[in-house]
Amino acid sequence: MNHKIAAIYTGAALVKPLSDMLKDALNGYEVMNILDDSMIADIIKAGKLTKEVRRRLYGYYEIACASGAELIFNTCSSIGDAVYTAREFMPVPIVRIDEAMCRKAVELSESVAVLATVPTTLDPTLRLLRLCAQESGKEMQTVSALAEGAFGAITAGDAETHDRLIAEKAMEVADSCDVILLAQGSMARMEQPLRELTGKLVLSSPALGIEMVKQMLEETR
Repeated sequence: MNHKIAAIYTGAALVKPLSDMLKDALNGYEVMNILDDSMIADIIKAGKLTKEVRRRLYGYYEIACASGAELIFNTCSSIGDAVYTAREFMPVPIVRIDEAMCRKAVELSESVAVLATVPTTLDPTLRLLRLCAQESGKEMQTVSALAEGAFGAITAGDAETHDRLIAEKAMEVADSCDVILLAQGSMARMEQPLRELTGKLVLSSPALGIEMVKQMLEETR
């Protein structure tokens, strides 16, 4: 029997690296990639996750299920809030890429800075972080930080500017927290450089999210 998972993307930059990581971690699983970069464009334009984007996203979930996927990996934090409603009616598990990262941050610290490159990612990540803290019975001090211009730089292929802007913003908030969360999977490349630069624990979502996917698949087999 062929096993399959589906990964939903709102940006092309993550497709190959995440797909490769999933294949390495999930031996014997086919990875189905679904990309619609218009979703993040519409969210940024509206300043929030809209009903129209939710409907489109749920349509992709339906396609994934109809294609035989045993699990759906939601790789974009800006659409993360849509996962909870979908879990109520989708027949397969849905994993948020940033859920394991937020749970680990809560486990390790009570003072966290959330660093993002688009404003629409900040609120969903902060809500998830606070939810995880509430479930753990902990009080959380959070700081939100936006590396303005970084998202535009990376989408234009200017990785150097993207990385520089993130580093500058990380230095601004480093003294106000114990842990820095990188709110988008596309920022994972900066995890180790920021650890060295700030001396803080820095967490990114891809590897932790994929480990959560692996654990859930093992539990359901």
